[in-house]
Amino acid sequence: MAKYELETIRHSTAHLMAQAIERIYKNQNPQFGIGPVIENGFYYDIDLNVKIGDDDLALIEKTMMEIIDEKLPITRMVFSKEESINFWQSKNQPLKVEVISDIPSDQEISCYKQGEFIDLCRGPHVENTGHIPKFFKLLHTAGAYWKGDSNNKMLQRIYAASFTTKKQLEDHLNFLEEAKKRDHRKLGKDLELFHFESLAPASPFFMPKGTIVYNELVSFMRRIYSLYGYDEVITPMLLDSELWHTSGHYSHYKENMYFSLVDKKEFALKPMNCPCHMLMFKHYKYSYRDLPMRYADFGRLHRYESAGAVAGLTRVRSFCQDDAHIFIQMEKIEAEIIKLMEMFFICYDHFGFNQIKIGLSTRPLSKAGDDVTWDLAENALQSALDKSGHKYHVNAGDGAFYGPKIDIQIADAIGRWHQLGTIQLDFQLPDRFDLKYTNEEGKDVRPVVIHRALLGSLERFIGVYLEHIAGIFPFWLSPEQAIIVPVSTDKHLEFCLTLAAELKYLGIRVRVDERNETMGYKTRQIQQSKIPYMLVIGDREMENNAVSIRAHGDAGSRNLSINEVKDLFLTLNKEKMPEKLR
Repeated sequence: MAKYELETIRHSTAHLMAQAIERIYKNQNPQFGIGPVIENGFYYDIDLNVKIGDDDLALIEKTMMEIIDEKLPITRMVFSKEESINFWQSKNQPLKVEVISDIPSDQEISCYKQGEFIDLCRGPHVENTGHIPKFFKLLHTAGAYWKGDSNNKMLQRIYAASFTTKKQLEDHLNFLEEAKKRDHRKLGKDLELFHFESLAPASPFFMPKGTIVYNELVSFMRRIYSLYGYDEVITPMLLDSELWHTSGHYSHYKENMYFSLVDKKEFALKPMNCPCHMLMFKHYKYSYRDLPMRYADFGRLHRYESAGAVAGLTRVRSFCQDDAHIFIQMEKIEAEIIKLMEMFFICYDHFGFNQIKIGLSTRPLSKAGDDVTWDLAENALQSALDKSGHKYHVNAGDGAFYGPKIDIQIADAIGRWHQLGTIQLDFQLPDRFDLKYTNEEGKDVRPVVIHRALLGSLERFIGVYLEHIAGIFPFWLSPEQAIIVPVSTDKHLEFCLTLAAELKYLGIRVRVDERNETMGYKTRQIQQSKIPYMLVIGDREMENNAVSIRAHGDAGSRNLSINEVKDLFLTLNKEKMPEKLR
């Protein structure tokens, strides 16, 4: 058998799946859209009167295996644009006709035929269906608008994994199973952290336990801010559209903003904090002695995301960022960036993110400002990164419209990469808002603004972090840090309530399980709820002023005195601050 590139195999397997669907649903006249190769496999978009459910995928797979065994030759056919349109119209395939209509007239149009099936494709493909490895798996179905446009018809999309060896496929399926267990949407529901309501699409409702996590993250950032010289501010949520015209967001970002009429004037919910901070800096007169000035803001932000783009906490319409803007002199940028990188890396390490990638994103095609200013900004960031000692790569054209940026990605526990931190250098907003400070010579000059977020959106961070830790929070961040279980509610409850009060006085989040259930049932449920510690109180524990303590995930328990338990919990709570900063 000839050796083929993996992409070629996946292209051929996508056609194989389409052929199987055509055989099974021939009487339903399936309309085929596109079937591109993606990471780890492919998908195919289909318009079909019958809904293909996940339960139907086994039959499609079985038919695919049969076609492989038929060893059908795969041949390439070439058409002119006119011939191709006529051919697909005769086949009653309007989606293919639409794809061809977008192809330039002078471009060669190729198709690949295998048995009774023919599909539009640039190729290449394997020589016959017998050369397609049987190491594929149809994963699930989903809805997808044709060409990603919500104004178009909703099609059925089938996702599939495809590899060249059995082990590769098995490893990927194991990975998907692990990812499914860690899905933050499931964990959020199981742990009673958050949920969504149809009356507020893509806007999470945080329950009491989730709110504890949320607030602890805000408190964590506030502790970091106190060490790195940040001042927290509070700014309005609804502002006159005049502000967004001044900032440039109206022309560059309008489609992602929410607007409302107030006193017959157009106002907008803020999608970011930066223009508000520009107004605050502009309101007072500052000198070089006041800089750098670091404004931090936990204001609620709103950005429109299409229904097809939102996903749990990782892409929402209402959120909060650990957002800050630094007003600084040009010559101090490098030192500030180096300090920022230090802060970022200390915090990411504290959350258990040890694999980190840094990208320098340069000017996009749609940008504000002139090339000279962009050269200055990009060179300043690159120089700061060089001096910080961190390795980085360049993402050409991926900067914000107002300036270049440093993007920081972290890998989670199962190897997936996520965008978290960002540092953006901005020469545009200070100019648009006519910001000034007095330099050493008594002259008014422009500051430079550094936009930065460490965790990013708190909602998104919680989603990413939940999956990283599989819902098992560290002690300091756990919504419930300990649960006290009386062996008998009649004999031991009062002792438990007294101990709970003492622990709460020390700042420990603890509750007493007063339910009239068996110890076995309670133990299983507490382990499932991932509470860090279970404290059991019976006759012997009361006599010795002690507890039987069991950590989450441990097979057994140990005995500690009440004072030892207090010392243990107080020590664990010190992790509210990274060790390097204590």
